Amino acid sequence: MNQPEFAERTSIEQVEEGLELAPKFDEHGLIPVITTDFESGEVLMQGYMNTEALRKTIELAEAVYWSRSRECLWHKGATSGLVQTVREMRIDDDQDCIWLRVDVQGGASCHVGYRSCFYRAVRIGTQAGQSLEFRETEKVFDPQAVYGDAPNPTKL
Repeated sequence: MNQPEFAERTSIEQVEEGLELAPKFDEHGLIPVITTDFESGEVLMQGYMNTEALRKTIELAEAVYWSRSRECLWHKGATSGLVQTVREMRIDDDQDCIWLRVDVQGGASCHVGYRSCFYRAVRIGTQAGQSLEFRETEKVFDPQAVYGDAPNPTKL
């Protein structure tokens, strides 16, 4: 399969109004990615891609991220079976952020077992500074059963 090529960024007009994919990666070679459920629009997770992850996502039509904590490519669902099938990929106006709209096999995207990585709310206003509040209370899967004693992908 041919690897997609990314255009060199040559002008604001080309980046903002043109038809060439010319992503802007940060100083670490990464671009942030917001992933939402295709049908509901629910935010499932936020991650990062490097050049290779972006190319593989385009090729496979399945989400591939760069794991900053493990420092390797992360084909979402390769271990858990919770593959994110990309139905639509968008890029923002200055091409420095990706939005994936996905279908999730198995119904969960969070390695902790919840459907979404955004399963807790931060209290604001008069309740600011108090503890977090769970918005999802039931896990879709048991992380211990899926991952066993594999190291937690989150660095503390």
